[in-house]
Formats: sequence, C-alpha cells, structure tokens
Amino acid sequence: MVLGSLLVAMFLSAMEGTIVATAMPTIIGDLGGFALFTWVFSLFLLAQVATIPIYGRLSDVIGRKRVFAIGVLIFLAGSLLCGASHTMVFLIIARVIQGAGAGAVLPVASTIVGDIYSLQERARVQGYISSAWALASVVGPTLGGLIVQTIGWSWIFWINIPIGLLTLIGVWVFHQETVTKTKHSIDWLGSLTLVIGTSSLILALVQGGVVWAWSSPQSDLSFAVFAVFAVLFIWRESRAKEPMLPLDLMKRRSIAVANLIALVTGGITYGITSFTPTFAQGVLGTSSLAAGLIIATLSIGWPVAAILSGPLIIRHGYRFTGLLSLFITLLATLVFALLLRPGVNPFLLAGAMTIFGFGLGGASTTSLLAVQTVVSYTQRGVSTGANMFARTLGSSLWVALLGSVMNSVMESRLTSLHGVLGNMLKPGQKLDITNVLLDPIRRSRLGAVQLQALTHTLAAGIEHAFWWVFATAVVGVALGFVMPKGVPTEAEQQGDTART
Repeated sequence: MVLGSLLVAMFLSAMEGTIVATAMPTIIGDLGGFALFTWVFSLFLLAQVATIPIYGRLSDVIGRKRVFAIGVLIFLAGSLLCGASHTMVFLIIARVIQGAGAGAVLPVASTIVGDIYSLQERARVQGYISSAWALASVVGPTLGGLIVQTIGWSWIFWINIPIGLLTLIGVWVFHQETVTKTKHSIDWLGSLTLVIGTSSLILALVQGGVVWAWSSPQSDLSFAVFAVFAVLFIWRESRAKEPMLPLDLMKRRSIAVANLIALVTGGITYGITSFTPTFAQGVLGTSSLAAGLIIATLSIGWPVAAILSGPLIIRHGYRFTGLLSLFITLLATLVFALLLRPGVNPFLLAGAMTIFGFGLGGASTTSLLAVQTVVSYTQRGVSTGANMFARTLGSSLWVALLGSVMNSVMESRLTSLHGVLGNMLKPGQKLDITNVLLDPIRRSRLGAVQLQALTHTLAAGIEHAFWWVFATAVVGVALGFVMPKGVPTEAEQQGDTART
C-alpha cells in the first residue's frame, strides 16, 4: 500500500510538465498573457529544484510522513489555485506554490523506499518508480488533450486533488515509522541562501538564450546573485550546528562521485527525452504519438536494468555496476548520434532508446543506492535529496547547453539558405525552424526544396547537440572509474544501518 501510494504520487508529479504543456495553447487563449507563458514552466521548475534538498533534510529531522504530507498538501493547494486562475499572473503564482510542494515528492518518496526495503528490493522498486516516470511522459500529452477537449483545462490541475489525497492517506495510514523526539536546530538561514542561490541559477539557465540574451543584464544579475549566495551558503553550512546540507557528507568519496554521476545522467536523460521527439516529428515527420512511443521504449530497458543493478552491486560492487551501466550509456549515445540523419527508420531510434534505458536505468539506480546505503537513517533523507537535486540540476544545465548548441548550428546554416527559403527569412527576424516543422499547417505549406532544407538544418542542429551528449557520457564513464570498488556489507544490504 505504501509503495502503491508513492508510485501514484510520483506519477502525478512527473506528469505535471507534459500535461500542462499540452493544455497551454488553450490556457493562453482563455487567460491571455502569451508573453508570460514561459514563466508557467520556469518558475514551477525553479520552486521544485530549490526545495528538493530542504525537504530531504527535513525528513531526517521531523520524519518522512510529516514532510511527505506537507509537500503533497502544498502541491494540492497549488493545483487548486492553478485550476481557479483567472489571469496568467495568478496562474504563475499558483505554479510556484505547486512546484514548492512537488519538490517533496521525489526525494521523500525515494527516502521512504530506502527505509523500508533491503538493497536488492530497493533496486527492484526503483525500476517500478522509473516506469511510472516513463509512463507519465507518454500518458501526459494524451490525457491533457482529452481533458482540455471535454471538461476544460482547469481539470488538468483539479484532477490531482482526489488522487493526491488518496496517496497521502495511503502513506499516512500504512507507513509505520518511529521518529525520535529530539530537539533540533533547523538551519533556516542555510535554507534561505540555498533557495535564493539555486533559484537564481535555474532562472538564468532556463530563461537565458530563450527569453533573455545570455549577455543581457537579467542573465548577468541572475548569475551574480547565484555566485554570491553560493559563497554565503558554503560559509553558513560550515558553521551551522545542524547544517541543511552537511558539507562533510558531501566530501565523502562515494557520495560525491555518485552525485556527480547523477548530474551527468540527468543531463543525458534530458538530452534524449527532449531532442528525440523533436527529431522524430520535425525531421522525420512522424506524429506526436509515434514520437511518444519512441520515448516510451526507454521504459523497457530502464526498469530491467534497475532490477538487475541490486544483485550486481551485491556481487561485484558499485564500481563494476556503475561502469557497466555508463559504458552501455556511452554506446547508446554513440549509436544515437550516428543515427540522427534525415530518413532514418524510427524503429532504429526506438531500439537505440531501449539501450539507453539499460544504461541510464542502471547508472541512475546505482548512484542513488550508493548514497542511501552508506549513511544512517538520520542522514538518508538529506543524502537522497542531494542526489535528486544533482540529477534535476543536471537536466537544467543541459537545457542551456544543448539548446545553445542546436540554435547556433541552425542559425549558421540559415545564412546560406536565403535563396531557397525566399520571403520566409524576413530582415531583422529569426526563423523558428522547430515551430515551422512541428506545426502541421505551416509544414504543409512548404515546398519540397524548402522542407528538405529546413529538415536537414534541424537534423544538423540536433546531431551537434547529441555529440555534446556523447561527450557527457564520456565524462560519466571517467567518473565510474572513481567509484569505490567495495561491495555492501551484510548490514547495508538488509538496511540495518537505518537506525545506527
């Protein structure tokens, strides 16, 4: 019952991005404020990422159930307000509240899994969790479209409320935990510096190059605020009685390397799940359903690798399991980069995506199990939260990196296409190739030569971005060699370190 409740909660959190993206054209039509719509996604992500480490630490201090309940209730309050929004500004504020609650779901749910299952069982359960996230990426767009066309866009938010309450009841009633009543000194100042610093970094990465120019005053100010508050955070954590993110914990080799691997795998996962649907629809001309099914094959290899990683870690250790998974990821990245050509068979992409699932599923699970197994119960929440934070931060960093690479390649190629594209290239305006190719009406109006020119340009941009993903995978393999060799002790395998 506890696991089922956690899976549903994670499914709701994972589906939030895709289901809202599907409904945004309708929401903009009702509320207006087109110029503000990017903030609907940016500030949700910002609030979610900034609060992940805080929830992880609080779960160690006041208990998993309480923190999970707080997070879910905040998420549901935000969902209620989102559905009741009458202006775009109101919706953005409600999304911040929703994101602040969503930040609790992933780290606390994963920490509860670490508490109630042994190492081998935990690996299998992580496979189930990964499947829930993969399923959400496929179900979200379809469900969002259905809800918008039938009962109205407000219900993409309000549907969270009855389901979320059921998950909350399931965890609260069936999860048994003993919280030691000890007086704690919560590091609120450290939390504040962490939130401000992280928020500034995410804001700069998500808005930079899209809404703001990288050299704009807004971007410069955001990066400067991040730098200042990062220094203040480190200074505070080195002096706090009970730091929000203990620096000595982060200095441990196994945890530091595992978190760096989480950062890398987060970036790679973002790269393939973001660019593959764009390539399938924009370059190959497939439907959104077919593009979604290609991504769905990721969920074939991911849970299998997650399940196998437990026995492999017990028998051969973290380094062997992590390296094997990262090598598979590297192979899949190379295959993918070579396949990204106009005219490639979509089934080949699906096959490569399955290989990706094996590599990323094993690497992600190994890094998470590594940080959970080597710490006690009183540090498992903050350790899990830091790993989740690193993975999500990796996705945000690669948003900026890969998007910039793709756009720069396409812009350089557009300069040689003036004769082919004709009046499509207006002086002083940039042609958004992706939007043209993904819009069925605008795509149908292109001549054969124009269509070929644009699809080849988009393919070149995505291909170059994927070579950066390949370089990231190389870094991941190098980190794998630094992971500790040892196998878990019998106590660590059974989770007996939970109370020590």
